[in-house]
Amino acid sequence: MTNPDRFPIQQLRQVFGDALQENALLANYTTARVGGPAAGLLPVHTAAEMEKAVQTLWQMELPFFLLGSGSNVLASDAGYAGVVLVNRTRNVKIDAHHEPPTVWAESGANLGTVARQAALRGFSGLEWAATIPGTVGGAVYGNAGAHGGDTAGNLVMAEILHRLDGRQNWDAAKLAYAYRSSALKQNPGQAVILAARLQLGHSTTAAVQARMEEYSAQRRRTQPPGASLGSMFKNPPGDYAGRLIDAAGLKGKRIGTAEISQIHANFFVNLGGASAADLGSLIALARRTVLETSGIRLELEVELLGNWPEINEI
Repeated sequence: MTNPDRFPIQQLRQVFGDALQENALLANYTTARVGGPAAGLLPVHTAAEMEKAVQTLWQMELPFFLLGSGSNVLASDAGYAGVVLVNRTRNVKIDAHHEPPTVWAESGANLGTVARQAALRGFSGLEWAATIPGTVGGAVYGNAGAHGGDTAGNLVMAEILHRLDGRQNWDAAKLAYAYRSSALKQNPGQAVILAARLQLGHSTTAAVQARMEEYSAQRRRTQPPGASLGSMFKNPPGDYAGRLIDAAGLKGKRIGTAEISQIHANFFVNLGGASAADLGSLIALARRTVLETSGIRLELEVELLGNWPEINEI
């Protein structure tokens, strides 16, 4: 990790100018509304801007983190001693002239928005994604899924920028998809996702929107509102993380103003003014208690940003 006292802010400003922010609070960029300052924060609005930023940071050997919607990221109170790139590349193009139809989207595009744009044209296949708050890049990176669908089932090709091999197109096989995982997630820092092409199907606008509304209603019934990170832990084989946390007696448990939701125990909610440490303590408590009561070690689904020894050592 870069020493904050030696962070080359002036050198970076020579490249990126005033677009580079210093000591920007990550709480303003994450859905859990927690997180300390990033040594540097840089919004990127086009694929060219992203490529320039990533190549520069690789050449300088500076750590960086590519942040989309911030819905699956827990940033520490101490912040991040590197550069956070805020992905605002959002172009979307639907190809209705070839079979099967597809949608191409840049990695910063909101996945739910992409699904709804396809629905308006009467294309199916992404109904499962309508309620997911993350970006296309995050979905490709972590094989996001819901309601029986996932990214692996739709991906035609991901456009990536690889540290050693430059621009490449990877299909689902190359990404080595597994449950909430991919080759990119298993080897962080080696590549970034620029865009993806997802396969669609034929339907009607009314039918697709009805299915999306059904999923949205289910989400409202079963998941808590407010500031959270989404699902905290992956479901272990043959079971559910929420059930295990509930069975361990932790539903509704609070530390500070962070709570294990009383609606769904795999959602940890910032009730207002919670610190990242409060959420980290709940994670450690849940992981330790579930291990003691069931013998299962829960694996995080969220990404940790910054130093988290109290979580990683369990």
